[in-house]
Amino acid sequence: MKKLLLYNLGIFLSISLLYISCNKKDMDLTAPLISEASFFTTEAEFRMGIIGAYASLTDYFSSASVGGANNSTQTKLFVLTGDDLTNDQPGNTFEYFSGLTPGNGDVSNFFRSSYVFLNRVNKVLVNIRTAPSGVFVTPNLKNNNEGEMLFLRAYGHYMLWNIFGKYAPIDTLNVSSLDQLNPPSSTNTQLLDIAIGDLTLAASLLPASWVDADKGRVTANSAYGLLGKCLVFRASVLKKNEDYQAAIAAFNKIVGVSLVNNYEDNFNFETENNSESLFEFQAGAPLRGSGSTNILLANDAADIGVASAFYGSFGWWDTPNSWTNFIGGGFWAPTEKLKNAFESGDPRRAATFKDLGWSQWMDKYVRKNKIDATGASVNNNRILRYADVLLLQAEATIQSGGSTSEAVMLINKVRERARKMVAGGTLPAALDESTTNRTTIMQWVMDERLRELAAEGQRWFDLRRWSMGGTITLNNAFFSSTNVAEMKFEAKHLYFPIPYSELDKNKNITPTPGY
Repeated sequence: MKKLLLYNLGIFLSISLLYISCNKKDMDLTAPLISEASFFTTEAEFRMGIIGAYASLTDYFSSASVGGANNSTQTKLFVLTGDDLTNDQPGNTFEYFSGLTPGNGDVSNFFRSSYVFLNRVNKVLVNIRTAPSGVFVTPNLKNNNEGEMLFLRAYGHYMLWNIFGKYAPIDTLNVSSLDQLNPPSSTNTQLLDIAIGDLTLAASLLPASWVDADKGRVTANSAYGLLGKCLVFRASVLKKNEDYQAAIAAFNKIVGVSLVNNYEDNFNFETENNSESLFEFQAGAPLRGSGSTNILLANDAADIGVASAFYGSFGWWDTPNSWTNFIGGGFWAPTEKLKNAFESGDPRRAATFKDLGWSQWMDKYVRKNKIDATGASVNNNRILRYADVLLLQAEATIQSGGSTSEAVMLINKVRERARKMVAGGTLPAALDESTTNRTTIMQWVMDERLRELAAEGQRWFDLRRWSMGGTITLNNAFFSSTNVAEMKFEAKHLYFPIPYSELDKNKNITPTPGY
């Protein structure tokens, strides 16, 4: 897929009406040279639009967001917020929930980027569905492309629910008139409901695999994996047994994937899109321009060069004992909770962070990274991998009243891979499959997700859903931060605030309570 991302993004954007609530005067635009109606006429043109939709993921995972350079990275909203990472700068908003307001620029950028992403997807999707006969000549390509857009739309709604919850609007329209602007907030788990419906259909439309040149595009396995995840998330909150069972059914439809032998292959630029991968952000893909790289340019900038990931906050960015963070904001390191979570001898500990005694630095993604002269990483962010699925399936099994031995066996699969990383290794030891206490096994699931998925942007989403469903109680002490006294967590932070910039434009949206 990295090769296929070379396209003229400018043409695609010139026909794209960005979904952001706006005033009528914002619609007074000069007509583009190429209209939407005249553009989507060939498979090649649809390909450009599809890759333009994938390119929006750059806003989540690179060091810039839509709108241009802003000395920021949106990953902090969903990576730094859990109890697995801490920041070396006191009072960081997203670690300590300190000073988080609707005026926060990072939150505003995340909101806007998410809806630009969804707008691109909806625009391509509606044109795929209405394409005249003869436009798609490659067998099954129309269905495959529709499945891709449904998957990406589901991912966008999944991300919005995990950050803003029920206060973010649904976006399933290709906006074509003023009366479609300013949608209301969603309700309860409605964003997840939309994602689950889209993924159910996507799984039936997507291919089992793509040719090597298109490796990295989503497949039926990707859809089943994210579908099961969304179902578990919804069940976590609503305690719907049928959702847990549906998640297990979706996970069981994943075929031909397996855990890689070496845990570190999941964070190595040389082993991207491997047998464990279900969905990755394709960093290092050429987007536009001469091939030069500027890591502070957003994905719709005039000349971005290549799509890049950002791990500067993890440290060990340049050479040993030399750290560079191109966007500021300090370095991220393991919390005391994460350091203590690993059993003695667990090789994942050394693969996750570097323990210097006097200091610790995150090593995941950085140890096997590849960067160019400007500091842009070409190492893919692994968004969904099979180890995540196995642990979610164990959770669904235990919470739905399924076999306790089956649930523990699924956890042990993940632990066994870690154990086999070291020749003759015995740790982490297999958990006792004869255990029947469901509370104990659920704690094993939560602990294993902390160890296995640390610093991958999963922990805050897990903590949030478990708290909303009453499985855990979040408070300042729970986070066990190095500077626990600085924690300012309140229940309202389970929903990040809808930005002032949106509230000013859209009077139909409900402000997030407490802000």
